[in-house]
Amino acid sequence: MIEDKSFKFAVRIVNLYKYLISEKKEFVLSKQILKSGTSIGANTEEALGGVSNSDFSNKLSIAYKEARETLYWLRLLNATDYLEVKVFQSMFNNCDEICKILFTIIRKTK
Repeated sequence: MIEDKSFKFAVRIVNLYKYLISEKKEFVLSKQILKSGTSIGANTEEALGGVSNSDFSNKLSIAYKEARETLYWLRLLNATDYLEVKVFQSMFNNCDEICKILFTIIRKTK
């Protein structure tokens, strides 16, 4: 479940990145959100392949931190008028849901 949600979110992030560089000519913030937003799914996948409970928990913690960072970049892009409110709200809510799921999993594995 979380791996599917984080993958679909990464696809949205890649599409947002393409939009920001082509339509808005924004090259700095877009790179930051591309890195953090796609890292969520990558670290989730690494966690699923973890060799121990500690490894699993550590990778999910990194995914959670990347998701929190992505929330920051989304808020900043919204505050600086790079994102329409509707797009911002949709992506922010999507990422916030991922944060809540990751946090719940991390809490239950400790």
